[in-house]
Amino acid sequence: MTDRPVLEPSQAHPITIEPTRGRVTVRAGGALVATTDAALTLQEANYPAVYYIPLADVVAELVPSDTGTYCPFKGDAGYYHLRTEGGRTVEDAVWTYREPFAAVAPIAGHVAFYPDKADVTVEA
Repeated sequence: MTDRPVLEPSQAHPITIEPTRGRVTVRAGGALVATTDAALTLQEANYPAVYYIPLADVVAELVPSDTGTYCPFKGDAGYYHLRTEGGRTVEDAVWTYREPFAAVAPIAGHVAFYPDKADVTVEA
């Protein structure tokens, strides 16, 4: 067993989480996947912003994946395959932090989508 680092956001590596202004819509292959007025925007250091959608606002079927990753700032991430109403399956398109570290606790109960596997738009 290896010890994994747990890091806190800092001035050198900031992380902010704020309510997203506007409606967030997610589509995959043209099929509606999720829509919400309750998304969170997570901005981490110089990375592109990530929209975290409440799990309850996902209308597509999420199929648990065996994939898992670790982020020293957020914790263990679990993944889902996305199955759209058209029957299309997009593998490992969605991730979630089921038990995120305290610094990012608001993203619990939310999922995020890889931008190369789903189209995420924000309508102001």
